Amino acid sequence: MPSRTEDAEAALHDQTQLLPKKELLTVFGIMSLALLVCFIDQNGIGVLLPDIARDLDASNSISWAGTSALIANTVFQVLYGRLSDLFGRKNILISALVLLSLSDLACGLSVNSTMLYIFRGLAGVANGGITSLTMMIVSDVVTLRERGKYQGILGAMVGLGNALGPLIAAAFAIHTTWRGLFYLLAPLVMVTVAASWIYLPSNMPKLNLRETVAKIDFLGLFFGTAAVILLLIPISSGGHVDTPWDSPEVIAMFIVGGACLIAFLVVEWKFAQLPMLPLDIFKKASVSAMMFQSFLLGAAYYSYLYFLPLYFQNVRGQSALIAACLQLPLVGAQSTLSTLSGLYMSKFNRYGEIIWLGFGIWTLGAGLLVLSNETLNFGLIALFLVIMGFGTGMVFQPTLVALQAHSPKSQRAIITSNRNFLRSSGGAVGLAVSSAILANVLKASLPTRLAYVANSTFAAPDLSTFSAADRATIKDAYNDASRAVFIWCVPLIGVCFLLCCLIKDRGLVRKEEREAATPQVGDGTPRRSADDAEKLAATQGQTEKNGTAKEMGVDSSPSPGSADISRKPSVSSEKSGKSEEQH
Repeated sequence: MPSRTEDAEAALHDQTQLLPKKELLTVFGIMSLALLVCFIDQNGIGVLLPDIARDLDASNSISWAGTSALIANTVFQVLYGRLSDLFGRKNILISALVLLSLSDLACGLSVNSTMLYIFRGLAGVANGGITSLTMMIVSDVVTLRERGKYQGILGAMVGLGNALGPLIAAAFAIHTTWRGLFYLLAPLVMVTVAASWIYLPSNMPKLNLRETVAKIDFLGLFFGTAAVILLLIPISSGGHVDTPWDSPEVIAMFIVGGACLIAFLVVEWKFAQLPMLPLDIFKKASVSAMMFQSFLLGAAYYSYLYFLPLYFQNVRGQSALIAACLQLPLVGAQSTLSTLSGLYMSKFNRYGEIIWLGFGIWTLGAGLLVLSNETLNFGLIALFLVIMGFGTGMVFQPTLVALQAHSPKSQRAIITSNRNFLRSSGGAVGLAVSSAILANVLKASLPTRLAYVANSTFAAPDLSTFSAADRATIKDAYNDASRAVFIWCVPLIGVCFLLCCLIKDRGLVRKEEREAATPQVGDGTPRRSADDAEKLAATQGQTEKNGTAKEMGVDSSPSPGSADISRKPSVSSEKSGKSEEQH
């Protein structure tokens, strides 16, 4: 018998809108630009942390420039899936883009660290929406089999953003000011807003506003937000001089945060009509494994993005610009393999071996990176980063496509948003834990007479004022701290590799699509594939779809990754729909 949540999801407006090639390329170009700007914003700031820390006198708290954005990204990431189901993908995407533009402008105008952290948090809210919605919209306009190719190219945009962000940020830091990055991004995002407003197709659900708002999981949002914030704050700040692990504040936040987490899970399980995190998605071992992988890879990946530049600057003495250039092997390899992996999935209708190989290669690269020290040849470090980039490029988008292949169409948006939610929450936890590891190992590695240097965790002091022996000691301490971060990332990716044992490759053609490819229907009329019907329907008006489907003898029930050809399915299509949910 269908559950309360299944009934509510079945009543959601189907936003599938397969497009002709020309319109598809326009929409895909806009989504690529939005995702590119989003990741430039997210990853450019890592290179700027030392400069911002010095300018705003925030060396002890500057990690919150990243953590605040990740917390906000995490909290609201999961909400965007349901909001887009209720209010339409286009409307919510444009809202997120406008928020990002205004937040970046405010970050550039920040006069103190508190102001910066607040608006980085708002930028995180916006980036969470942009990341999820671009992937949802692409999933709405292409079939499941073609999705691998297009999602792979989106993954390349993520890698390109990861590459350009640090380079652009470093150029501003060297030649003008760190604020220039935000002054550049604010108007660029508004260009994306204008393009989205003009060219994105609108498939707005026609619902009563009061009824729509009533479906939002406000109680789950409250407890989920409280849990994430109250758990991440002590994880990030615990162990510092002013907030030891056994302090009443840290203990209280852990207790209250844990209670809020339990309350959130109960609300999602028993009370929410349209839960932000439907717990039934974890019933399948493959889905559970890939969701847990998303959390772990987020923890490792974000740690690398933030702490690799610090290693190059604080341990190897490189400038911000050179530090950004030294990361190009990682992001370049990631972009290349993301595109190739997507093409492979679309051509061969498989993803299992891609995910297996990706996590295996990433584990190898992460282990090799632990060998980094003050003197290791930069060529070897570049090789290690290329290996890691090959691995990351083969898992980021393929795991998303695999999750969608294992999920019914009605849960496509919520699967995408929750996958990104877990990746972002892993990133927030990973960044917080990595910051704590870096700070505590640095403090432990310095002699008592140099203990004050640990106050500059994210910005190495001016070493020219120290003797040669003290300079070597300080660099050794920063190297030990950076290596400790790299070491803790290795088992995270190793566990992801082991979890691949639970992932079953189901291919990228739905069960009902295979049935649609059988030679005949009831009257003996030849039957074409569902993909052919979808492509034909995409070039015609909505009113023509019904007639086309009948003429071709294609089951008209909506299916994951296929067009909603008929609004009034026949008896046979109703059976197909039921089998889809069971499948």
